Amino acid sequence: MSYIELYKKGILEDIKNKLLQQLKSCRLCPRQCKVNREDNQLGFCKTGRFAKVDSFFLHFGEEPELVGRGGSGTIFFSNCNLGCIYCQNYTISHFGEGKVVYPKELAEIMLNLQKRGAENINFVTPTHILPQILEALVIAIEGGLVLPLVYNCGGYESGEILSLIKGVFDIYMPDIKYSYNTIGLRLSSVPDYWDKVKEAVIKMHNDVGDLVIEKGVAKKGLLVRHLVLPNRLAGSFAVLDFIKENISSCTYVNIMDQYHPCYKAGEIFELTRRINKEEYLEVVSYAKRIGLYRGF
Repeated sequence: MSYIELYKKGILEDIKNKLLQQLKSCRLCPRQCKVNREDNQLGFCKTGRFAKVDSFFLHFGEEPELVGRGGSGTIFFSNCNLGCIYCQNYTISHFGEGKVVYPKELAEIMLNLQKRGAENINFVTPTHILPQILEALVIAIEGGLVLPLVYNCGGYESGEILSLIKGVFDIYMPDIKYSYNTIGLRLSSVPDYWDKVKEAVIKMHNDVGDLVIEKGVAKKGLLVRHLVLPNRLAGSFAVLDFIKENISSCTYVNIMDQYHPCYKAGEIFELTRRINKEEYLEVVSYAKRIGLYRGF
């Protein structure tokens, strides 16, 4: 694992320290809240000095290539840097359910999941707590952690931070939610989502490349998720065009069909129903037509 090599060279410690410095005036994501999280001031993500974890377990409902035989060692972090009004996990992302964990505890969670047979360590919503993850990762490596690390995020990432953490994560798994900034503002409270997610995913791919699968299990690379929304609200065709033209035709794309109205989705007329079969199949058909072939 490349993060182990970074640790041996002392580079991981340097990355950790630079990320911790960010907490004094937080610029970990494009929101640039600049609050002093070291002093427990709260910005949009409502997270202070230490991470909060809602749950951790062996997840068998992820993509088959992540699950393998042992399951994906999934850690659900509380809060989020997005404000999606239809979030299925809104009690975690919006209401902050979970408990504070300190670095040693988080490291023990990673090692516990490894001991139980996890194929990887899957960090769900890691964007706003990268410093805390790196603090724990150093401890976990010293405790024997050797699994691939999965960065499972909403796609609203800082290019500067992604450059800083190059080589730390083995698998990037971003959502690409929308292909319109206006929809990102309307549904997720971010004015520049499409601009930032494109920059982020290009950087992720430059770091880890296309998804590498060995004996049915993902080891390294990029895996993109895209949730189809009703009434073509997500701009799915443009998302797929971007992947094909700017990332790679070999990109593994999970086109997801599980949207259902949650949280405040009822406030948006176009979101008040599930997607239908035709809406989903037209996106899959379009992906095939433009030459994408992995995932779906």
